[in-house]
Amino acid sequence: MDGDRDRAAAVLPARTVRPAPVPVPVTPRRSTRCARPDPYLLAAAFFVLYTALSLTRYRRMLTMSWDLGIFEQAVRGYAHLHAPVADLKGPGFNVLGDHFSPVTALLAPFYRIFPGPVTLLVAQAVLFAVSVIPVTRAAAGSLGRARGLAIGVAYGLSWGVQRAVDFDFHEIAFAMPLLAFSLEAVLRRRWTAAMWWAAPLVLVKEDLGASVACVGAVVWLRARGDERAPERTGAYAAGLAAFGVAASAWEIRWIIPAFHGPGYDALGHINGDGSLTGHIPADTAIRTLLWILLPTSGLLALRSPLLLVALPTIGWRFVSHYPENWGTLWHYSAVLMPVAFLAGVDAAARSRTARRPWLRAYASGLPAALAGAALALTVSLPLASLSHAGTYRVDAGTRAAERLLDRIPDGATVEANVGPISRLVHRTTVYWVGGTQGAGPDYIALENRSGWLRDPVGYARQLHPGADFALLGNSGGYVVLRRE
Repeated sequence: MDGDRDRAAAVLPARTVRPAPVPVPVTPRRSTRCARPDPYLLAAAFFVLYTALSLTRYRRMLTMSWDLGIFEQAVRGYAHLHAPVADLKGPGFNVLGDHFSPVTALLAPFYRIFPGPVTLLVAQAVLFAVSVIPVTRAAAGSLGRARGLAIGVAYGLSWGVQRAVDFDFHEIAFAMPLLAFSLEAVLRRRWTAAMWWAAPLVLVKEDLGASVACVGAVVWLRARGDERAPERTGAYAAGLAAFGVAASAWEIRWIIPAFHGPGYDALGHINGDGSLTGHIPADTAIRTLLWILLPTSGLLALRSPLLLVALPTIGWRFVSHYPENWGTLWHYSAVLMPVAFLAGVDAAARSRTARRPWLRAYASGLPAALAGAALALTVSLPLASLSHAGTYRVDAGTRAAERLLDRIPDGATVEANVGPISRLVHRTTVYWVGGTQGAGPDYIALENRSGWLRDPVGYARQLHPGADFALLGNSGGYVVLRRE
């Protein structure tokens, strides 16, 4: 029998021993979905909406504050290779002594070609729309294509974004894409990219260095559990955190006073007079926090370390008694929107494998709920105005006011309140009413739709005793006086 086995072995082919197969990394299907054009198409749609909202308000002379004029004066200075002087803040006032936002110089080449406030408004629409791309892409990569689109819609329609677009132009528009791309990179475990996207925030506004530091902390926390992270990622993240803190301290303590003089005016927002005393009404604080967390993540963002990046902005609010820092009417919450949404995406992705069935179901249905809530809330938010025919019509009074302001010659010096500023800054030197500091303007232009100004010539004498002003015109609720 042994011989039979030997003969059988000789007939059968020898067994081939193959090496164990090398595992090939498989790209998850949800990552391939991120390559779809959905985020870009959605961003393009929101660019159209944001631009329409800004420009229809501008055409109807509905500028809300002097900020648009201040930023235009600064950008105009950069465009002509001069210092960013904003005479609206006072004759010869360098805006780097107010807020350290040199990033606005990036608009100078465009402003040189297309001088006027429209350039700033369109640029802001571009920046806000671009931030939709990483938010949508990160959500699609983590939750799937349909849920990613729902998150993108909810973000683009979020109240913080709409209010900021509606409130003319502000430097925080540059922070939106930087924060969104940085936190998207965190979710994709692209640690180096996350840090590079965050670092330029120190050039947007002096307080955002603290947000940069928090991005460093988030990268340090998340990279510790990533075996593929480069060896020195933790050290670089710690360095980014130190850089952010040092940059904010340097800008507030040395750079701003170098242009302004001793002090930091924004501290006046803490309690109106610069003191740290007082308290915040609890209901106001809670209401604002709920507006930040509920429509953006259904409170699920509280489960994500990415929410740390929002703490500095929320923190200075808690020591502020400046009324506009609270509520939902101004632009101050815009920078919290990409943070809260992406923190919610991060938490939802983790919660879909949670042990609790209710939490899995909640995370799965949250994107659709957020999109539905955003659409419902939009009925009472600025973008709803685009559905009204009157939004696109310029009434006779506004046209009459424009013709009156056109009578002011290019190069003149003008003292004005909010209404005329956006029509005059690109071609005249504009001072804030009552803020000329002894500089005698050639013209005084005032919005008077409410009828608050009953004696224009007498008011001009109060502003400039000893100077003679004559009424040039009174049309469309605007008054213009000319120095004799």
